[in-house]
Amino acid sequence: MKRIRINKGKIGLVFRNGDYIKILKAGTHWVWFFDKVGICNMSQPFTVSMELNILLQDEELADMLEVVEVLDNELVLKYENGVFNEVLKPGRYAYWKGSTNYAFKKVDLSKVDITEDIPVNILYKTDIFPYVRIYRVESYEKGLLFVDDKFIKELNQGVYCFWKNNTPVLVMKADLRQTQLEISGQELLTKDKAAIRISFFSTYKVVNAMKALTENQDYKKQLHVTLQLALREYVGTLTLDEILERKEEVADFIMGSVREKSVDYGIELSDGGIRDIILPGEVKEIMNQVLVAQKRAQANIITRREETASTRSLLNTAKLMEDNTMLFKLKEMEYVEKIADKINTISLSGGGQVVDQLKEIFSTDR
Repeated sequence: MKRIRINKGKIGLVFRNGDYIKILKAGTHWVWFFDKVGICNMSQPFTVSMELNILLQDEELADMLEVVEVLDNELVLKYENGVFNEVLKPGRYAYWKGSTNYAFKKVDLSKVDITEDIPVNILYKTDIFPYVRIYRVESYEKGLLFVDDKFIKELNQGVYCFWKNNTPVLVMKADLRQTQLEISGQELLTKDKAAIRISFFSTYKVVNAMKALTENQDYKKQLHVTLQLALREYVGTLTLDEILERKEEVADFIMGSVREKSVDYGIELSDGGIRDIILPGEVKEIMNQVLVAQKRAQANIITRREETASTRSLLNTAKLMEDNTMLFKLKEMEYVEKIADKINTISLSGGGQVVDQLKEIFSTDR
């Protein structure tokens, strides 16, 4: 015989010739010399190489163990002392009772909805995340839930979790915010055969997510093509000059035409217009020449108008001086003064008429 000491929190399993005999609880025990004693820590899962069913035939041992069976298409969430610990996959597990407070939550993976009371933060854990499908719908989005290719319901803002299995789950999302669509540099041919490029923008938002996502393969692309066709159709009925003069009318027609069709796409147009009109190099050069000629003609008109006004002013002045000798003399003195400013020295003789002598000096007939 040999003495075996089993400490608290431990359990001994006695084997004789490979067969399980009995358990040894905490304390001192005597066993046969050839018996083998395996020591188990009660704070750890119960794991032995022998078949569990054979060991459970011992009622005393069976009462000390909590056995968890996980079937196919099932998972078990194991909690230790109220804290999530791990996920148990299909199989059979045994844990010691009393030492650790275990809790087990079984889930059915064959269904789509997560009906079990499991916090979302637990679903993000590394162990369980591979078994979960998680979708987030933002505040500016509308979601559509399809299960097994069948529409189930609309989804508002929130986080939606489903078990990952063979049943297909699809969440389609539509952005409900105002969105701007731009057609950049669309090449068009006007009525007078001028090739131009127009950049057009439009602002829209989704008002019917079901129609936009399920009845149209790509509502954004369809709106883009519809705007292009409407722009091409209307521009082809106008000459280049008409387009340049009536840009606002062009935008109003395009928006009115496309707005009716946009209802079928589940969207609503709110604004739009022509951003740029790009002319070919030859047309641009010709228009620049026309503009320069127009401005030059306007400048000539202004110049002639000013010359006419100046001549009229001189004529009025001449008439006044003709009727008023004193005014004529003052005008003479004014011109003499201006000329004298440019001469350093002027010599006058005698005490005669100074003005007459100055007139004689500056006379052009001299």
